[in-house]
Amino acid sequence: MTMTSTHAGTQKPRSAILGQLPPIRRPDGSPIQVLLIDDERALTNLVTMALKYEGWNVDVAHDGREALTKFASTDPDILVLDIMLPDVDGLRILQRIRAAGTYTPVLFLTARDSVTDRVAGLTAGADDYLTKPFDLQELVLRLRGLLKRGADVTPPADDQPAEETLRVADLTLDVASREVTRGGERIELTTTEFDLLRYLMRNPRLALTREQILEHVWNYSFGGRTSIVDLYVSYLRKKLDPGREPLIHTIRGVGYQLRPPQ
Repeated sequence: MTMTSTHAGTQKPRSAILGQLPPIRRPDGSPIQVLLIDDERALTNLVTMALKYEGWNVDVAHDGREALTKFASTDPDILVLDIMLPDVDGLRILQRIRAAGTYTPVLFLTARDSVTDRVAGLTAGADDYLTKPFDLQELVLRLRGLLKRGADVTPPADDQPAEETLRVADLTLDVASREVTRGGERIELTTTEFDLLRYLMRNPRLALTREQILEHVWNYSFGGRTSIVDLYVSYLRKKLDPGREPLIHTIRGVGYQLRPPQ
């Protein structure tokens, strides 16, 4: 199979890196279920082909109403969601899904690349985003990363010891229950925000580079695109720090550090 880029007129062979990665399946061994939501049929055909090559099952919806119906009926493991749809936009779709208490990982596809648009997606509860045009190889890597993180935070079986609660100053993160509190106040985080905070809390007082964070939280290092780290740190700060002493600090020329107030 040829891995085809969404850049017009370009094709590239499937990456040797992707070919070497182990397959990802559900815990029971059945295929990953993907719900792909986009009104561009040429794009959904290409993405469907790439994801089926991974051995995953793909359901496609071309508008918001169809997306909500299929989400309710298929219980997907992950969503690939366009923001600009002909009826209900992707932001509203995701808000409805999150309001129902569902934490299915979501990757936004968007032609909008401004900081305001990206923050709007994160506010709605997205876990990652990819701007159009995009490369199919990168899309697959990002989806694999989201699925792997989801598997990593699955509560352990009764016969396995639970991971201990992490604490830095008045900030507490419980890995098993996925609860985060600061000063006793509960803080709601998306999957990616939770994973970013968990990595920072596991490495308190260490100056972590953006590349380290990208590799450990997103499970890939793709083209040095570390701007996504800055964006998620910014959004995490808005949830953790208002009215309190800041915990996440920028280390100029390096990256970020989580440390308790002096």
